[in-house]
Amino acid sequence: MIRILALLALLVAGPARAAEPLAPPGAPADAFPKPDRPVAEIVAPRWSSDSARDKAGEFAAVARGMGFKPGETVADIGAGSGYYVVRLSPLVGPGGRVLAEDVTPDYLAALETRVKGLANVTVVRGEPHDPRLPPNSVDAAILVHMYHEITQPFGLLHNLAPAMRPGGRVGIVDADDIPSRHGTPPALLRCELAAAGYRETGFHPLKDGAYLAVFTAPAPDQRPAPGTIRPCRDGASRR
Repeated sequence: MIRILALLALLVAGPARAAEPLAPPGAPADAFPKPDRPVAEIVAPRWSSDSARDKAGEFAAVARGMGFKPGETVADIGAGSGYYVVRLSPLVGPGGRVLAEDVTPDYLAALETRVKGLANVTVVRGEPHDPRLPPNSVDAAILVHMYHEITQPFGLLHNLAPAMRPGGRVGIVDADDIPSRHGTPPALLRCELAAAGYRETGFHPLKDGAYLAVFTAPAPDQRPAPGTIRPCRDGASRR
């Protein structure tokens, strides 16, 4: 209820621009196998307010683990309410850029209102399997407490890879739990990222059973072909 009221307050605060994709479509969703696990519904986040999230200190821990720097372009995939977006904006500074991507119309409209006045933030309308970001444009991307909600994770990872600059970091924050309880076991996450050609470079435990896993994306010409990807068995949910 708190999330809904916050969204309504943002929506009535002023007019919003229509977010648009920044790149042509990538590979279609039906080119990829479905994940061998439940896909959680998109729901309100774990935190009821910005102050609760600040108190938990997750953003600071993620920023350290990701090593965000002034001048970088950071994409927040599934930006939701914009909690990370407004904190990333001063971190990357006027020479940097934040791409606030989401697929939910209400969140996109609320994001447009919340980031009004932040000149280095661009709100991006993506698709569930494709963030629709420009090639070679992103130094770091984060997916925060939403990986378990991605209906086509192999497609999203495949289509995200060309947007990443060489050496770019992809950070996934999630709970160490099964998808039906809004988490992703680290072993399952590693398997799915490896199946899409990603390489793990760091793992950081966070408070309250969460974690940050950091990966590098494959070069566009080194991505596995969609038809060769094999889903990872979700043994944790079956137990």
